[in-house]
Amino acid sequence: MKNLLNYQSSEYDCGPVSIINGIRYLYEREEIYPDMIKFIMLYCMDTYNEEGELCKHGTSPAAMNYMASWLNHFGQVKNFPIHCDYLSGETVTVSKDSAIYAALKKGGVVVLRLFLEVGHYVLLTGAEDDNVLMFDPFYEEEDDPEFDKEYYEEGIAFINDQPKRANRAVSLERLNRTGKGYYEMGEYPCREALIIYNTSVSPEI
Repeated sequence: MKNLLNYQSSEYDCGPVSIINGIRYLYEREEIYPDMIKFIMLYCMDTYNEEGELCKHGTSPAAMNYMASWLNHFGQVKNFPIHCDYLSGETVTVSKDSAIYAALKKGGVVVLRLFLEVGHYVLLTGAEDDNVLMFDPFYEEEDDPEFDKEYYEEGIAFINDQPKRANRAVSLERLNRTGKGYYEMGEYPCREALIIYNTSVSPEI
């Protein structure tokens, strides 16, 4: 049975929660090893904020890159059907001829860094025409009086009936912008993506 996707528990755990959501999306609950969950949480949230507080600056690109290597090694040792690729910089675009779009069409998922006022990780789970489907782990309620009006900008749509797959649809045009608006990836030096495949579903990987 597939699990519902999760929301983050704090302001800082969007990275590991999005990786775990990728695992939850790709595999049946009965297939998932508990040590995968343990070590994803252990190795992420590895940064310090300006006051020297651990974890309160989220997950670093180095940790995301390490998670790709760790999950690939885990798959080899456990004979678990997983393959990951880490992308950064100018390779991180989401156009119809991009590696990320192709991965989504092959049944993979993508943990993507973008902006939600600050740097933030989400999970891409699909691509439909000029939009991507994503699960944003930062919980918001549309009827909350403090709800950010920026969510109503062009190119952002809410999905409320797919809790095992997505809660947003975002246009490729918005996603690929080099600014720091809602669901924009920003300048190329700050871009990163972790692609995850279930190789039993995508055997050509």
